[in-house]
Amino acid sequence: MRLPSICLLVSAFSLLHSAPSAASVSASVVSPTVGQAVPGSVNISRPLTGQAVLQAQAVGETASVSTDNSIVIPVEIQAWDEVLRRHLAVPDETGLARFDYAALSASTTDNKILSNYIAYLEARDPDDMSESEAIVFWANLYNAVTIRLIVDHYPVKSIKKIKSGMFSSGPWSRKLITVNGERLSLDNVEHDILRKQFPSPLIHYMVNCASIGCPNLKAGLWTTETIEADQERAAREFINSPRGVVITEDGLVVSSIYKWFRSDFGGSWSGVLAHLNNYADPELAQAIELGIKIDDHDYDWSLNGVHDNE
Repeated sequence: MRLPSICLLVSAFSLLHSAPSAASVSASVVSPTVGQAVPGSVNISRPLTGQAVLQAQAVGETASVSTDNSIVIPVEIQAWDEVLRRHLAVPDETGLARFDYAALSASTTDNKILSNYIAYLEARDPDDMSESEAIVFWANLYNAVTIRLIVDHYPVKSIKKIKSGMFSSGPWSRKLITVNGERLSLDNVEHDILRKQFPSPLIHYMVNCASIGCPNLKAGLWTTETIEADQERAAREFINSPRGVVITEDGLVVSSIYKWFRSDFGGSWSGVLAHLNNYADPELAQAIELGIKIDDHDYDWSLNGVHDNE
């Protein structure tokens, strides 16, 4: 029997948060082959704490389906999603959502959950996934590896302080993960895989580089079930925040993302403006329709940490 893909499991997992009164998880499920409990997976039954998840993970393999055909959520997914949500702050008045790297760094349990989640993804084969599954897979992996990178070097004021080499401007060329036997860097994931294989301007709103200037880290994992709505929401929230676009007397000051990756937004400033207009609130939309031009670009590389650069 072919096991459900990781991204199908993540999609089903989103039900745990869309209907909390009817869904929770358990550390044990029924094996589809022998009808016995298999430690290391989660099913809809009862709440599961981070510590219980670690105990379950230490016992054995994750399962994928039960005898009643219900979807079973691997503990690695459930545990990291819970940690991700718990350490991400509510957006402030400017729309910026900060992540509590200090708290994660101080928690041995949460660090183990993060490492287990990354290892779980490294063991998957994205070549066997659908396009939406693969996009979700790579975006979630990119964000998790970036968080681990910050935590491993915390405290740090900016991700750019973490070098790949003597003359590097950041850690993005470091080979940090292995997928399908290939050592990969964050640059490989973002530019060689996500942007190249799945070209879309909305990719830029899915990955977070641990900086204030970046689109917000998503509260919870990306899932195939809600990817389109979540991408559009992320684009709209970023574009209508001061980190995305600011209207000035001289024109628009836009995020440097739109300059660095202009080719992904139509290849010209007019293409960027058209993209911005697709998600603009009334004030920005009116300014664009009246012919306002892009005057400058800006980006804040300060760490997007709860206790940092405030």
